[in-house]
Amino acid sequence: MRRHTFEPEHEQFRDSVRHFMQTEVGPNGERWREAGVVDREVFLKAGAAGLICTWADEKFGGAGIADFRFEQIIIEENLRHGDIGFYLPLHADLVAPYIANLGTEEQQQRLMPGIISGEKILAIAMTEPGAGSDLAGMKTRAEDRGDHWLLNGSKTYISNGLLADVVIVAARTDPATRHGLGLFLVERGMEGFERGRKLAKMGMPSQDTAELFFNDVKVPKANVLGDALMGFRYLSRFLAQERLVAAIAAMAAAQTAFDLTLDYVRERKAFGRPIGTFQNSRFVMAQMRAELDSLQCYVDQSVLALNADELTPEDAAAAKLLATELECRVVDDCVQLHGGAGYMEEYRICRMYQDARISRIFAGSSEIMKEIIGRSLGLDERKLA
Repeated sequence: MRRHTFEPEHEQFRDSVRHFMQTEVGPNGERWREAGVVDREVFLKAGAAGLICTWADEKFGGAGIADFRFEQIIIEENLRHGDIGFYLPLHADLVAPYIANLGTEEQQQRLMPGIISGEKILAIAMTEPGAGSDLAGMKTRAEDRGDHWLLNGSKTYISNGLLADVVIVAARTDPATRHGLGLFLVERGMEGFERGRKLAKMGMPSQDTAELFFNDVKVPKANVLGDALMGFRYLSRFLAQERLVAAIAAMAAAQTAFDLTLDYVRERKAFGRPIGTFQNSRFVMAQMRAELDSLQCYVDQSVLALNADELTPEDAAAAKLLATELECRVVDDCVQLHGGAGYMEEYRICRMYQDARISRIFAGSSEIMKEIIGRSLGLDERKLA
């Protein structure tokens, strides 16, 4: 189905983004997968091409375009023609908005230009060894020492953990309450800030994921984001956009898997004819086509809702839930249609199958998404008990 949410200027932008991904990102994918990390230079190149934080204020070097469809295009084209390990959406669409919306004028002046140019790579550290989706259960703590905060604790599964120059660290600031959290800007080189091992993963090998350790890190008061007791509320506020980003990426990956498989079943022959001509293959492909078109409409409308500041946490959760579940079903069906070739890493569909599995877990697991949606229906045990 033809998508109707994009204007001519979006399609022109898509052409330029596609060219960038095909020339600067895609050709390096195999090397990055072997290295376990992308080159820092690709962030600089993306910055020079105007592909980082298109929404950011022009005074910091951004384009000042408050239209998330441009960011959607960047995510989609990177999934199709670039490399999933180039985790630009985390940098530009998940972490940078915290600084742009919560940061002081001094913080923005100091950090945003480098963020937009690609010189300062971002990460956010929430997950801990004993606390994943339950943010209120985190143990990392920050103590107010008058002229600074003293940060202690550890984080794990941190994307961009090795490359990051600035990490937003969530830490407990009020031990008396479950939701008393603060957000702190921890910068490369701060004494006591250490990076652990690069974590080996099932998929996305070129996306660096690491452990981070904070041992008596003195965080200046100038590096606190917003109110030091309001971090839980801030995290909740930005999660809707994070989940929409996950939905956009999942749909782009699923569509790419479908396209690869359509080409394969047209060319691969069995019993003297293309395997796509067998009824089962046609029916599987038809089912995927119908589901992809239907859900793409939902995700596209969610982007428009975000533009209008009308995207609710429940709608974002639904988009994330449905898109990531569909992605995993599609790549599984596509591997099956590839047969033995689908199990070989030389075929992209094999790597996509490995990469897709995390999407139902990060940004809130599918089970958490169902909880959010269910509670919005008034099905909360605390209210019904």
